[in-house]
Amino acid sequence: MGSRCGFSGLRFLLIPLLDLALTLADTSFPQFLPCELQPLGVVDCDRRSLGCVPSFAGATPTALANVTTLLLRHNHISHLQPTHFTHLRSLRQLLLRWNCAPTNLTALHLPCHMVIEPATFLELPKLELLDLSGNSITSIPDLPPSLTSLVISYTMILALDSATFSGLRGLRSLYMDGNCYYKNPCGREVAVPPGALANLHHLTTLSLKYDNLTSVPKGLPGSLQMLLISSNRIASLSHQDFAGFPALRVLDVSRNCRRCDHAYNPCEECREGYPKVDPDTFSKLVALEGLVLSDNSLGQLDPRWFQNLGNLTVLDLSENFLSEDITNTTAFQSLPKLKKLNLSFNYHKKVSYARLHLAPSFQNLTSLEVLDMTGIFFRSLTRATIQPLLGLPSFRKLLLPMNFISKADLSIFGHFRSLKYVDLSENKMTGVSNVTSGNRTPAASTELLEGAGLERTSQDHPPTSEVFMPRCDSSNFILDLSQNNLVTIQPEMFNQLSAVECLRLSSNSINQAVNGSQFSPLTSLWLLDLSENKLDLYHSRSFTELPRLKALDLSYNSQSFQAHGIGHNLSFISHLPNLRYLRLAHNQIYTRVSQRLFSNSLEALDFSGNLLSSMWAEGDLYLRFFQGLSRLSQLDLSQNKLRTLPDQALDYLPKSLRLLWAKDNHITFFNWSSLHFLPSLEVLDLSGNLLGRLSTGHIPSSTRLHTLNLSRNSINFIAQGFFTPATKLRALNLYGNALKTLDRGWFGGLALSLQELDIGANPLHCECDATFLDFLLEIQAAVPGLTDKVVCGSPFPLNGKSVFMQDLRLCLDVRLACSCFAFSLLGTLLTLATPTLQRLFGWDLWYIFHLGLAWLPWRVWQKWKASAQSYDYDAFVVFDKAQEAVADWVYNELRVRMEEGKGRGKGRQRFRLCLEDRDWLPGKSLIENLWDSVYSSRKTVFVLSSRGPVVSQPVSGLLRATFYLAQQRLLDDKQDVVVLVILNRAARKSRYVRLRQRLCRQTVLFWPHQPSGQDSFWAQLCTALATNNRSFYNRNFCQGP
Repeated sequence: MGSRCGFSGLRFLLIPLLDLALTLADTSFPQFLPCELQPLGVVDCDRRSLGCVPSFAGATPTALANVTTLLLRHNHISHLQPTHFTHLRSLRQLLLRWNCAPTNLTALHLPCHMVIEPATFLELPKLELLDLSGNSITSIPDLPPSLTSLVISYTMILALDSATFSGLRGLRSLYMDGNCYYKNPCGREVAVPPGALANLHHLTTLSLKYDNLTSVPKGLPGSLQMLLISSNRIASLSHQDFAGFPALRVLDVSRNCRRCDHAYNPCEECREGYPKVDPDTFSKLVALEGLVLSDNSLGQLDPRWFQNLGNLTVLDLSENFLSEDITNTTAFQSLPKLKKLNLSFNYHKKVSYARLHLAPSFQNLTSLEVLDMTGIFFRSLTRATIQPLLGLPSFRKLLLPMNFISKADLSIFGHFRSLKYVDLSENKMTGVSNVTSGNRTPAASTELLEGAGLERTSQDHPPTSEVFMPRCDSSNFILDLSQNNLVTIQPEMFNQLSAVECLRLSSNSINQAVNGSQFSPLTSLWLLDLSENKLDLYHSRSFTELPRLKALDLSYNSQSFQAHGIGHNLSFISHLPNLRYLRLAHNQIYTRVSQRLFSNSLEALDFSGNLLSSMWAEGDLYLRFFQGLSRLSQLDLSQNKLRTLPDQALDYLPKSLRLLWAKDNHITFFNWSSLHFLPSLEVLDLSGNLLGRLSTGHIPSSTRLHTLNLSRNSINFIAQGFFTPATKLRALNLYGNALKTLDRGWFGGLALSLQELDIGANPLHCECDATFLDFLLEIQAAVPGLTDKVVCGSPFPLNGKSVFMQDLRLCLDVRLACSCFAFSLLGTLLTLATPTLQRLFGWDLWYIFHLGLAWLPWRVWQKWKASAQSYDYDAFVVFDKAQEAVADWVYNELRVRMEEGKGRGKGRQRFRLCLEDRDWLPGKSLIENLWDSVYSSRKTVFVLSSRGPVVSQPVSGLLRATFYLAQQRLLDDKQDVVVLVILNRAARKSRYVRLRQRLCRQTVLFWPHQPSGQDSFWAQLCTALATNNRSFYNRNFCQGP
């Protein structure tokens, strides 16, 4: 069984290397087409629509021997056989996931069945990792003993047995997830019989998630260190289930008995009275470090579960019903090494607590670093809420989002010794709150929650680049108050929070004119995020109370800037001596703002998403807007609806500018010679504009530009030598333009210095003699996605296909095409002119032709006539080899007389005969040899006795087939090549023989019984072989030339 290999929809062939050798003698052809060779011996064939495993015929034996990883994910391979991998003897990792998915796991539910022939993977003696997940296989194939990791998830394998793994003594990891669940139903649970994996003494990782298991498999190897059995239907755990795993470090039994009130997928509600967890279930897991019990409908924690888990560092109890239990539980008293505790979404259904107090046992978690209390639903945050956490020496991260907190005493976070991150985002805080501690028990008052959303929402705008806004990761204290209901900011909110270095207030409703007093307690703050609010920037002293402020994000505050008739003061920037990063993006700034910005410290300014086109259209009013930023090195002018970058505006930009982004505008023209106004510019991004031709101006030779992004434009022409002056250019992005070719002349001597040249998604014209292919191969190391992203745009059958894949039937020689057109045109004209000339001058032309022919020397005429058609043989002799007498006569009489000339006298012509036993080529089929013999011989001689194609008696198949081919040649070429040699006079009675004697007597020869007549026979045969049969025909019976 075989499968069709290559790109779907069209049969593609590699361009012949022999043809390329003439033009690409000094370059190396990509050896692993249609895939890409990556460092460390990785061959990437992912997502290339392959129908079978590539043979890599162009790769050298050395290159094949160095391949260690083969990626064949997300293709259409449905058949695997041993010959596919025999040439990859050093392969260690083979990833074949999602090639032939089970029917229910495909978008269109299309059936597919993967066939893996026996011993397919046994040809890989060094294979360590095999990933067959996402394929419709029903059994585990033969595996090499070297295998250490096997992935058979999302397949149709429904049972494991010891015989399958008998030879895999070194297997360490086995993943078999998703073989029976709601997306890949099977109607039963995956069978793991007791002891099926017991012989895998080195197995450390076993994953059986989404397999519809109802109990923990028995007889698993004691070497396991990680056991993942989540998302099954295990509702009961006994003390024996995990008794045999002394080395187990990670155990995941989550989502087995689920709470379904906010499930994101089909969910089966946990039955009443379940789950049942024996108090000694985990008592033998003394080495356990990570335990996941999330989404199991737990309503209470049994302290005995954790008594012997002294090494536990991570505990996940999220999505249970523990909102009340965590206020009085004693379960955490025996977990001194616990570092991360997840209690998120343990809310009580339809209930929001007025306040929540953590149980005293939390203070025994002396190693706790991270506590996640997302989505427990309590409205008030006081010191009493987190009192047990205050004394924890290592506690550094507290997560409290999505709790509907409307009142919070933020000063309590100033009492922690090592706290570095507090997340209060997505709550209901409105401002300063005076809250009291209250009792240490949950309040009895509750409120119904109808349709409360539990999924965290993402921001609508894209994430900020670190070029223009640094991250808070290096801060000593981060406070996140984003996505609340804050309207105003008062200094009292931040009392005792002088240690905060990063404050996030984005996505609130702050509608306030900041005047330099709001953040006065935050003396250590260096990053402030106020994006997506409604700030009024009017005061010149705004934010001056923050002496260490280094990064300020004021993006998406467009409301005040869109208000007509209101002025906006940006002069506060000059009063911030340490400000280095400023974002004013997407504020729709276009009028009534400060005419110039001044700062001696600002290094990066994001001014994208404004209306700079309108500002620069107001004469000289805003042309110097950025000139006062003396140390500015990065400037983003993207999405400002610019149609061009005026020379004067570029001249007024700071000379220190090193990075300029002007992407996603409407720029149709750019004067490249104006780059001399920016002597320090190193990076220029003009992507996503409307540039069409790169021919206006020349890049100045003094430029320091090393990165130029021109992707997603409409560039269809680049002038010769355009990039040559940019001698420092190392990265050029031309992705997604309208280029039909790639010319070395664009770059001059710069070509070989490029480290990156992206020309993907251009409609390249893939002619058979395309010159850009030579250049591509020279710089192939600098071209990302060379084998799959660099594609053809024309001709139409190659649209969207790799430039290295062509249908050779479309590869026509232009000169040949022109010649054919010329000859066809000439033939048409002659066809039309001949009848006219024949009618007008027919007799005259005929007379002149024959008169001229009479003057030609006779020998020249004969020589031309003889050379008009040449043949390899003078005659093909066919006879019935079963008749020994006939065969003897052919080999010892006919051959000797015709080829060697014996008995015929000196000077007689010798003939070249074609004989089956001597001249037929071995390896060719009978019909091919027979066809070549008939059509490469001047005549076909039939040696007949009493049997033959002209006699009514039985005839051999070879004689009959040869006779039919000779007759076919008469019909096709109008050439009668038949010569009959009859050894038995009985053939005279044949009607065909008698008819042929009347029409063409000289081509029917009878072997004389008297020796005296043999010389005449040989003479007649020589004449028949040397003369055209047409001259032998009886004129009384024939009409025509």
